[in-house]
Amino acid sequence: MVNARPAVRRTPSCTLRWTLCLITFRVLHEGRWAPGSSDRSESGLFVADGVSRPTLLLVHGAWHGAWCWEKLRSVLEAAGWRTRAIDLPSAGGRAGMPDDAHAVLEELKLIDGSVVVVAHSYGGVPVSQAAAEAGNVSRIVYLAALQLDVGESLFGFAGTPLPPEPRSFEPVPNDPITMFYGGVPRSEAEEAAKRLVPQSTKSFWDVLTQAAWHTVPSTYIVCEDDQALPAQAQQVLAERSNEVRRIAGDHSPFLSKPVELAALLSKIALESDG
Repeated sequence: MVNARPAVRRTPSCTLRWTLCLITFRVLHEGRWAPGSSDRSESGLFVADGVSRPTLLLVHGAWHGAWCWEKLRSVLEAAGWRTRAIDLPSAGGRAGMPDDAHAVLEELKLIDGSVVVVAHSYGGVPVSQAAAEAGNVSRIVYLAALQLDVGESLFGFAGTPLPPEPRSFEPVPNDPITMFYGGVPRSEAEEAAKRLVPQSTKSFWDVLTQAAWHTVPSTYIVCEDDQALPAQAQQVLAERSNEVRRIAGDHSPFLSKPVELAALLSKIALESDG
């Protein structure tokens, strides 16, 4: 018997919005960000024939699936890049962050040669956990992502109080188009919103036991028009990365600006493998 995925419910998610507000408040008031020489904008798809390239492994965030990378993958593959994308089991299921990390690690084991892992939003958490055990990751790219440290979880980092009766799932946000897809054409944004599924609450509470960015080079991409995780908060989280890049776009530039994002990822990946 196949277990049915939980029905999508678009109810107001007070917990989600409170968590995002707490993350923003914490990083802005407890951290400090100062732009440096590694904080720069990129334009133009950088393709060099004959140059050895790493594989790009794309890891989605909460409520999403591998489907969200389809536009970006088309652009990257047309430019000669090898890409892979996976579905995290916490999206639409009861799996926790360690299960997501296991899925990432198993995918990495299937890839020959070096890999640049691109983690979006929540996806940064299991990627940080998984890449610490992989020997073929040349760089992690945190795309508007939570670059957490050992002992931290998404809710814990935000200071979200444990509810008296924890629930199994975080429902799809009430207004996902505004939160995630502000720069995406309306009809396309509506289709994307229909594909969102409830997210395992456990995945937001599970803590990291390893953080690969301590030993694996990392790049943080700040999405300047992000309505889910504000750019100011991203900039402070990005202090944990070796370098910071920027893109003018919403929380989901893989849908709103796939060509621009492909250009930026191409440059980062080529530099990482050089």
